[in-house]
Amino acid sequence: MTDFLSTWYLWIKALHVMAIITWMAALFYLPRLYVYHVEGLNKAGMERDSDQELLFRHQERLLLKAIMNPGMIASWLFGLMLVFTPGIVDWSSIWPWTKAAAVLGMTWFHMWCAKERKALAEGRANRSGRYYRMMNEIPTIFMIVIVASVIVKF
Repeated sequence: MTDFLSTWYLWIKALHVMAIITWMAALFYLPRLYVYHVEGLNKAGMERDSDQELLFRHQERLLLKAIMNPGMIASWLFGLMLVFTPGIVDWSSIWPWTKAAAVLGMTWFHMWCAKERKALAEGRANRSGRYYRMMNEIPTIFMIVIVASVIVKF
């Protein structure tokens, strides 16, 4: 198995980066959809179960199920393959631990987004657009930690 990982290292790394881009794009966009969704319901007079509200629910579900979930799964799969490639990770350094903590944080945020999508779809969400705007900044913080960890390798 380690021969396979070493031989295919650059392809695995490329696929990992592609998966991360996909996952991050969705993580940045889904909370923004939540902002528009709740502000439409709270301020713009959009009614529950209207065509417009159903469209928001459809877009949120598709973004989560068709882009965000596969992006996360592929990121984890290829990331773990990189971790198990001999000679790639120096576990005596700090960077793999900070990256791992940020990836776990990103995964928590992903699960939070899924929970919020379900609450919005069921009409149980009681959050403001401002709240979702602030939450939308969280993946940026995790991204900064991850990129700095991997590139600077402190």
